[in-house]
Parts: sequence; structure tokens; C-alpha cells
Amino acid sequence: MRLAEPGEFTRRAFLNGKLDLLQAEAIADLAAAETEAQRRQALRQLEGELGGLYYGWRDRLTRILAHLEAAIDFPDEDLPPEIEARIRDESADLVAEIERHLADGHRGERLRDGIMVAILGPANAGKSSLLNRIARREAAITSPIAGTTRDVIEVAIDLNGCPVVLADTAGLRESGDVIEQEGLRRALLRAEEAEIRLFVFEAGRPADARGAAAWPGPDTLLVANKIDLVAMSERDLPSTAFPISALTGEGVDALLNALGDRVAQNYRIEAPVLTRARHRQALEESVAALRRSLSASLPELRAEDLRLALRSLGRITGAVDVEDLLDVIFRDFCIGK
Repeated sequence: MRLAEPGEFTRRAFLNGKLDLLQAEAIADLAAAETEAQRRQALRQLEGELGGLYYGWRDRLTRILAHLEAAIDFPDEDLPPEIEARIRDESADLVAEIERHLADGHRGERLRDGIMVAILGPANAGKSSLLNRIARREAAITSPIAGTTRDVIEVAIDLNGCPVVLADTAGLRESGDVIEQEGLRRALLRAEEAEIRLFVFEAGRPADARGAAAWPGPDTLLVANKIDLVAMSERDLPSTAFPISALTGEGVDALLNALGDRVAQNYRIEAPVLTRARHRQALEESVAALRRSLSASLPELRAEDLRLALRSLGRITGAVDVEDLLDVIFRDFCIGK
């Protein structure tokens, strides 16, 4: 007897056919889950929701390949004349379904790794103070000196059960300082990569809100900070802006509620979604092979592309063999005749 190695029971379950590779990955995701949304996604994958989709595609592709192999191997048999058209139609339908599955906006992967929210805006608008207020700790250095933040500072939080990574960035302003210029470049890059942006400006300088026009759309939230320094009668803020004070905490809860609603709206997952780059790469390879099969000049070439597509699907679940082809051929043709 000895102590089990980390993950050994999961490994043995996979090797003995009790779990497929998707379910084994789901166990790792479940152990690493830090939020309720991550836990739910891992459980759905562990219960076979994602695997069921891929196994269904694999079975359909196996059947398509079996029909094509029969047409190649038994050209003198009295096979249905419409079999060639049916093979093409079913292959095209499968391509369309897989492409719709791939066009998910990377929601599953982002939910697993954390949804990126960039905090940007003019220098000295209070971005780092807002980060510290939300994180409830001194994660970033704050000072009255503009340009204090030079690099991107990240903080992971749990927002209504969803994993969110807040990124504090350098202030958006022209500067002759080489280091500050690099900070500006990184800030703009992070703003483009982020799923949601919080554009922070001073409530006493509402004209600065025009800088958010570079990132239009509902995924950019205007945040008017330092309202504690501006009298109510003097505020002239955009109607869509959230008035807050990072110093006192006023309005921060309302901002977080709006941010949580935006995250929930963007990442509401009702169908099985991809959770890893490995899955996406295999599916893209499968689609490419299926598309080649549709334009292949010979049935033999078409069959080879279908085998490659089938192998790519099998890599996702850990089943890469095609031995069950013989069973399908026997069932569909030998028994029928």
C-alpha cells in the first residue's frame, strides 16, 4: 500500500474507460474553481454535457465515412444512387454545426480563466484608488502625482459568482517619458483585449469622458470619480456615467452591480461551450478537413479527409481510433442486404 499521487485516481479512471478526457479535465477545473460560475461549468462538463455533443458529432461522422467506404469498396453492389449527395449534405451540415459551436466568443475559456475588465482613463483620475476600493486592499500605489501607475496591475475578484480580473492601467496622456510611453502602449493594448472596460474620469472634468469614444458600445462603462470634490449643483455628467467616490466608497456598489449585470449578460451560458484552447484547435482542424472533403476530386481523397476530421474529434475526448467503422459498415449494409 502507498499514498496515491495527485490526480492518480482520475488518471486510472480515464485509462480504464470510466471517464473520458473531457471529464478528467473537468475534475481538474472543478478542483481549481474559485467562483460559482466556474464550478457550474466544470460540473456540466463532468456530467458529460460537452462530451455528449462531441460524441454525437463523432458518431455522425463515423456513419458518413462508413457510407463512403462502402461506396468505394463495393462499386458493383446495388447501393442507393443518392448516397453521394447524402454524404455531401451531411458533411456540410456537420461543418455548419461545428462552426456555430466555435463562434462562441470564447465564453467558456474566459469564464474558466477569468473575465478581463480594464480600468482606463486620463492620468490622476483615480483608477488605482478604484482598484484598491474594489479589491479591499492596497493592490496599487496611489499618489496625487499624475503618472504614478506605469505598468498593468491585475487583481482577481469574485463578482456575483463570476471570475473577474481587474486590470489597472497607466493614464492616457501624451508624455515624453520613455517608460510612461510604454505604459500607455500597454494600457491601450489591454483596453483592446478586455471584454469590458471601466473608463474613469474626474467628475469635475466631464469633458474627459469623450476619451471613451475610442471604445464605443455597451461594454464600456463611464465612471465619474471624485464626486466628493464636486457639489451636487455643479455636476454636469453624462447621463450614462456612474458617479462614484473611490475615496469614500459612495456609488461603488451601484457600479459593481452594473458591472455584474454586464458580465452575467455577456457570459450567460445555456449550451455546452468550449473550455480549453485544446478543444478549439482540434475542432478547427476537424472543420478544415471536412471542408477539404467537400471539394475533393476523388472519393478516396474525400474519405482520407473524413478520417482526419474524425481523428481530430477523437483527440478531444481521448478516443482517437476508428475501429468502430467496421461495426457501422456491417450494421448498415451487410445486415440490410
